[in-house]
This record gives sequence, structure tokens and C-alpha cells, in this order.
Amino acid sequence: MWFPAPKELPLRPFARLPDRLRQMRRTAWADANRAGAPIDSFLEGPCFDRAGRFLVTDIPNGRILLVGPGDGWDVLAEYEGWPNGLALGADDALLIADYRHGLLSLDPTRGSITPLLEHVGSEGFLGLNDVTLGANGAIFFTDQGQTGLQDPRGRVYRLSPDGRLDRLISNGPSPNGIALNKAGTHCYVAMTRSCEVWRFALRADAIVGKANLFFRTPAGTSGPDGMAVDVHDRLFIANPGHGMVWGVDPHGVPLFALDCRPFGRMPTNCCFAPDGITLLITESQSGQVLAAEIPPP
Repeated sequence: MWFPAPKELPLRPFARLPDRLRQMRRTAWADANRAGAPIDSFLEGPCFDRAGRFLVTDIPNGRILLVGPGDGWDVLAEYEGWPNGLALGADDALLIADYRHGLLSLDPTRGSITPLLEHVGSEGFLGLNDVTLGANGAIFFTDQGQTGLQDPRGRVYRLSPDGRLDRLISNGPSPNGIALNKAGTHCYVAMTRSCEVWRFALRADAIVGKANLFFRTPAGTSGPDGMAVDVHDRLFIANPGHGMVWGVDPHGVPLFALDCRPFGRMPTNCCFAPDGITLLITESQSGQVLAAEIPPP
């Protein structure tokens, strides 16, 4: 180890998907991603809307769920898609990175969904995974598909408010979670199948130079997934292959280790609550959300 062992932080259950909303069945998504095993849900995309409501996605069932206390969950939207990443847009709308349909917009008051970007110059996406919003209104999203070490052509895009689309990365071995530093000057991308997080500077002309390996998770069955940046510019990385969430400082030094395995070993993504302290984690094996209080520097 180059650095001291990261500090272990306790986790607690925050909310569990109610049994009435679980649909144990075999789906096309599970056939491709879970070896055909029937599953009742797969939670991803934790996000807060402008009104402060907490939402998650349920990929195989095509649902956007409102998370309530106890049994008080509700279905905000349900459609024929595979919604993965979810982020608050420049207005009250929510952005959806959908594996089947591309980049979508969700009206949180009506639950209606409209397409934003379904293809690039008539070429379909490989399969979108995650999305985040820049301070200037630009939308950053990953196009993962089934890429990996055998096919490192995953993509990272930036869609500017004026409609300009830039392909920032085109050689990613499974680009998954995406996040920006607080200043909006650098982008982090989780490369799941190489067990890495890449970091690169953002330029107005979309020229990417000196993209580097920022953090490496332990090798295993699956590398880093969704990510979140806190108010102190620390990056938190969900690592489902090991049932962990890692917290690292702005220099890539590991600070925290959050062990999800007592609940399930599939932490897929994370976000911070409006208090800026509580980290919420979608744990998809058990179909619940976990929480941890993150100490200040």
C-alpha cells in the first residue's frame, strides 16, 4: 500500500424497495447482464429533484421510483426502456441515460418522458449508462454498451446547451459512472472492466489531452460503477465487484472504505443528500438504499 489504510465508515439502511413494487421475473436485460437469472429489480441512478424528492431508477422494469419512508415508495414513471443514470437538468426536468433509447428528459410533475438525443448523426448509441450536468448547462454522459477489455471503444460525450455534441473519449473499456470536480474543470469516468477511474481536463474546444488513471479499484469480477463528488471535492466510487464504496481525496489518495456486504455486495451508484453530508447508495442485490454520514476533512 502506498497510503495508510482508508478509514472504515459505518452504513445504515435508509429505505428498502417494498415487496409490492418488486417484480421477480426474467427479462431481456437480465438475460444480457445477469446470466438470465430472474430478478425483482435493479436499482441505480440515485438523484434528488428540484423539489428535494429522492428518486432512483429500476433498470429491467423501466421505472423511475420516488423513494419514501417505509412502504411509501411510488412509481413516478414507467415505460419500455432501461433507465440507468439519472441527474437533475438545468431546469426542473430530470435527465435519464437510457440504455435502449439514448438521452431522455423526464418531467417530474407529470412523469412524462421525451427524447433529447436518440442517436449521433443517425448512428445509434452503444448503450448509455450515466449522466451528469455541468455548471454551464452542458450534459455529460457515458455510452458503455457491452464494451470492455475485449472491445475498448466506449464513449464519453458532452452535449452543450446550444446543441453541439462533442465526443470526448472514444476508447473507453466500459465507461460507466461520470462526475465532475466542483470547479467543473475536470471529468471523472469509471472504466468498469479495467477497474479504473480516469480523469481528464475539460476544454471548450473538446480536445482531450493527457487523460490519466486517477484511481484503481482492486481487480475482481466488476470494477467501479457510479460516483459522486462532495462539497470538499472528494470522490466517492461504488465498486460492486467487492461490495464496497471508496472515498478518495482530490489527489486520488484513498480516505474512506464503506463496506456494503452486510446488506448486499452490489452497490451500483451513490449521491449526496441536500445536507451535503449524507451519502446515499443504491445496493441493487438487496433492492435497498444505504446511508452513511461522511465526516469533513
